[in-house]
Amino acid sequence: MDLLSTLIAVLRADGAVQFANAALENTLGLSRRTLEGADFSAFFTDPALLQTALTGAKVQDFAALRFEASLRRPTQDPVPVHVNVAASERMGEMLVELWPLEQQARQDREERLREQALANKELIRNLAHEIKNPLGGIRGAAQLLEMELESRDLKEYTQVIIHEADRLQSLVDRLLAPHRHPHLVGDVNIHEVCERVRSLVLVEYPQGLKVVRDYDISIPEFRGDRAQLIQALLNVVQNAAQALTERIAQGDAVITLRTRVARQVTFGRQRYRLALELHVIDNGPGVPDAIKERIFYPLVSGRDGGSGLGLTLAQTFVQRHHGLIECDSVPGRTDFRILIPLP
Repeated sequence: MDLLSTLIAVLRADGAVQFANAALENTLGLSRRTLEGADFSAFFTDPALLQTALTGAKVQDFAALRFEASLRRPTQDPVPVHVNVAASERMGEMLVELWPLEQQARQDREERLREQALANKELIRNLAHEIKNPLGGIRGAAQLLEMELESRDLKEYTQVIIHEADRLQSLVDRLLAPHRHPHLVGDVNIHEVCERVRSLVLVEYPQGLKVVRDYDISIPEFRGDRAQLIQALLNVVQNAAQALTERIAQGDAVITLRTRVARQVTFGRQRYRLALELHVIDNGPGVPDAIKERIFYPLVSGRDGGSGLGLTLAQTFVQRHHGLIECDSVPGRTDFRILIPLP
């Protein structure tokens, strides 16, 4: 039962917890030892719902009963759950299964984003190749034309063509970058990655920006592509710094790099015993509502002059490590969370 992502509780006839699996421990934020012997209905915002279901199961009014309820958590908001109550094969025991509705919605959203990312990646790669070939011809023709022109004024026009062709070439190269570089796997220390990114960003923003370290140094090394992870994290941190322009000018901009180990987590519709949880938190204005659901799409940017490729490339590199990036944003606090499975 500890390997299941659903929340499981085995109850005695009096409704006291006899067993709680790891997923239920994590959701409630309480240890198994604390839960065992406790009245399980007390963890519901409406205890009568579970009590009624248990009474019906005892007298065998039904084989199983399903209902929706809210599960109390000591230090967090209640979590809505779908509950299934059934009598166990062992006399006097009740089996209670709970599915967090927000978890199901999150998994559906992750699956949708993953499918969209794959479709976007294929579209971008094909489109970039189609643009690349005629672009070289346009630039070459402009250079030949410039050689034939004597008028300085006319040469300014050919220079515009060449400059814009180079700019588009650079954009195409960035679109194709994730597909060109091989995945070079080695041992990665995530804090070396964080320190590298931190130093690069502070060189770019030497004043007005504070980058706070909040590391869990017990996190083990894992197999991955160090260069790709540096680029992914750098893109996310630079995106945060660019959103902090006004606060940097005021001198109170803060970006926090936080590393933690997450246990028994589910993402990408797969259960992992351990995962790296890397947060990039800033105190900026937040992601605009208009693009909040599309920030990882290519060419979507919340600022003027942005290419809209930084977060797309970051998500691509993290997905190469079987992970994903999530974003939780409100005015004054934006949290990008990078999840990567650990051995």
